[in-house]
Amino acid sequence: MTAVTPDRASQPTMSLFNWGQLLLLGAIWGGSFFFARIAVAEIHPLTLVLFRVAIAAAALHVFLAVRGPSFARVLPLAGSFFVLAVLNNVIPFSLIFAGQTEMGAGLASVLNATTPFWTILVANAVTQDEKFSRNKVLGILLGILGTAVMVGPGVLAGLGGPVWPKFALIGASLSYAFAVIFARRFKGVPPVLVAAGQLTASTIIMVPLVLAWSGPAGMFAASLPVWAAVFALALVSTAFAYILYFRLIGSAGATNASLVTLVVPVSALLLGFLFLGERLELFEVAGMLLIALGLVTIDGRLFKRR
Repeated sequence: MTAVTPDRASQPTMSLFNWGQLLLLGAIWGGSFFFARIAVAEIHPLTLVLFRVAIAAAALHVFLAVRGPSFARVLPLAGSFFVLAVLNNVIPFSLIFAGQTEMGAGLASVLNATTPFWTILVANAVTQDEKFSRNKVLGILLGILGTAVMVGPGVLAGLGGPVWPKFALIGASLSYAFAVIFARRFKGVPPVLVAAGQLTASTIIMVPLVLAWSGPAGMFAASLPVWAAVFALALVSTAFAYILYFRLIGSAGATNASLVTLVVPVSALLLGFLFLGERLELFEVAGMLLIALGLVTIDGRLFKRR
């Protein structure tokens, strides 16, 4: 029996609207490493995961109660939501927050930016419509290189630290890769329901884990700035962001949606430049240009015109 290779035209493509969604999502998730770095200074990583998913889930259920659609329509998908929760929240959030107790946001964002590379490998192995292409491979490698260049000195300084946080971030990226492929099965389900289902399942998983690991003592003993970071992380970088994310997976495919991790470090630096008065160094601009070139290469339309 001969294997059938899908026609290139049938593979998911990115419209201009999809690119807009991806850039917005990258800008939102760019702040998540910053918020997490503040929060882990006073909150245990596992407890922070619980706060992030529980607050986000509660906010989405309030939204659904007011605006709909009814969450009851996706209750038959509960088993799938628990699998997605483990792959997309419980494992990666725990590994990232643990890694960030020993690692700066720069190196963390570089390792997180390898997610599209792992995604394209997993997608090529398990899907029929998201196979390797020259543009995707070259563009993702350019993006990872650009991320490394952009946070250059911070990455070099972080390379001498302990090894386990680096493996933790790579493990999180691998988990995200499997999650984005698994999330394809929710195509046609309203993104807000997928986000609510995933975060509700994550909360149910995390409550006994946190109680068994550290108990309830001191769970809420954090300063006001840390609580502000927790709520920003939960409401903006999680509840709202996942609605955008699942919408992007449904319309543009798993590999294309994972490209958001290339945009995240760019948005983090630009937010600091625009709102915190931080300087943009020449190597940071060079890294951004490499990432932009990688995204243009993946898109491919400019080269087709030429």
